[in-house]
Amino acid sequence: MKKSVLSNSRGFTLIEIMVVVVILGILAGIVVPRLLDRPEEARRTKAAVQIKSLEEALGLYKLDNGSYPSTEQGLQALASKPTVGRIPAKYRDGGYLKKVPLDPWSSEYVFLSPGIHGDFDIISYGADGEQGGEGKNADIESWNLE
Repeated sequence: MKKSVLSNSRGFTLIEIMVVVVILGILAGIVVPRLLDRPEEARRTKAAVQIKSLEEALGLYKLDNGSYPSTEQGLQALASKPTVGRIPAKYRDGGYLKKVPLDPWSSEYVFLSPGIHGDFDIISYGADGEQGGEGKNADIESWNLE
């Protein structure tokens, strides 16, 4: 009598299963940190894009009104007509932005006008929300964008 093919097949041994688990653990240790770092990189890129958008809106504001909003008026002057400082005479109906975005870490952008590095400075303090820092906590600055 011949044995069937199925009766000769064996399951995985405990050693084989442990080897597979160790290999998966090593792969996870290499891949997961790289994937977890991507969201922070995406936030930094989003902040740079938002700063560029704010710069364009500020350019339109200056084109219509002859000057940039003051530090006191802030970036909010792009969404609603300022009520303090120099009131713009030719403010565009509806403003220059629907609303001023928060940075990707849900903080307001810092706006200085006149700026230290140009006509104006726009800064996001990054993940830690504090001036300075390195890596993911580094500031994103309008004059320092790549």
